[in-house]
Amino acid sequence: MGRYQVCVYAICKNEEQFVDRWMDSMSEADRVVVLDTGSTDATVEKLRARGAEVTVEVISPWRFDTARNRSMELVPESMDICVCTDLDEVLRPGWRELLEEAWVPGAGQATYRYTWSFNPDSSEGVVFWYEKIHARRGYRWVHPVHEVLAWTGEGRPGPTVVADGVQLDHHPDPSKSRGQYLPLLELSVAEDPEDDRNVHYLGREYLFRGRWDDCIRTLKGHLAMPRATWRDERAASMRYIARAYREKGETAEARNWYLRAVAEASHLREPWTDLAMLLYELEEWEGVLYFTGQALAITHRPRTYICEAAPWGSLPYDLRSIAFYRTGRMQEALEAARAALKLEPENERLRGNVALLEREAAGETPSPA
Repeated sequence: MGRYQVCVYAICKNEEQFVDRWMDSMSEADRVVVLDTGSTDATVEKLRARGAEVTVEVISPWRFDTARNRSMELVPESMDICVCTDLDEVLRPGWRELLEEAWVPGAGQATYRYTWSFNPDSSEGVVFWYEKIHARRGYRWVHPVHEVLAWTGEGRPGPTVVADGVQLDHHPDPSKSRGQYLPLLELSVAEDPEDDRNVHYLGREYLFRGRWDDCIRTLKGHLAMPRATWRDERAASMRYIARAYREKGETAEARNWYLRAVAEASHLREPWTDLAMLLYELEEWEGVLYFTGQALAITHRPRTYICEAAPWGSLPYDLRSIAFYRTGRMQEALEAARAALKLEPENERLRGNVALLEREAAGETPSPA
């Protein structure tokens, strides 16, 4: 038993395929409690067989915050630290000791590294830092979807500690529908129209659904909100507006919004890379070289959820290689192609580009990459 009492808690429904992997991962906790919201498969039986304390309740109407809060209520009051995860997530071994080393008496939350997605070659995709580990008392979940912890205790919450080395990986079921997200986001914005984060999420969801005009209208509204001051998220709204305009065939307007995103958050790779991609499609090669160069000059990867996978993978080097090739600079093209391949060594197209450029350097004449 460690210095602190640690309890993992979760909500689930029809996730029997994840039970053993999840319980193996969570076994370092003192207790594991689960709220099952109506499974029709063997999830409940498998969890109980593995030692989880399972309560079955249907949440109607469905809201993620209601379910999270009900699952938190199942955590015994004697626990010091609550670890909220989902069954499609895995904590890497040794997390308990690392968490206890970071935790201090009176702490409120812990922040830790979270891999939200993986690339097809199993390398990390979207990575950011999460804060779903918290003290037992004083917190509630808020918002019907994209729920977050809110302090509801007396005074101020305790400090957030940095749990270096704690790593949570997300391995979702790709067949699972996200159909409920849009109506819940619309509900969330209706309930709290001044919450800028959920307005941003709603605009992004409209983008995912191909509702370009709704996306543009909602995200322009987000940018006009007095509390929408975080530059990273503002730039993301601008980039999503640009993407919607691209889909509508309004390239000039898209370019303008990408430029605004660059100006808003020039410390991020994402807007530079998006603009380089647009110019690649327009075959404006010098522009591609300039914007990929600006992206690659940024070497510090942010810890926020805004950070995307592609700008930190092979894409900037890949675009750069093609632009060098198209402007007759073969040695620079080869160097950039090799850099792209190093980041994505299983990519057959990148391997082919390197081979073509190496033959060019050797005096052969390949077809254009």
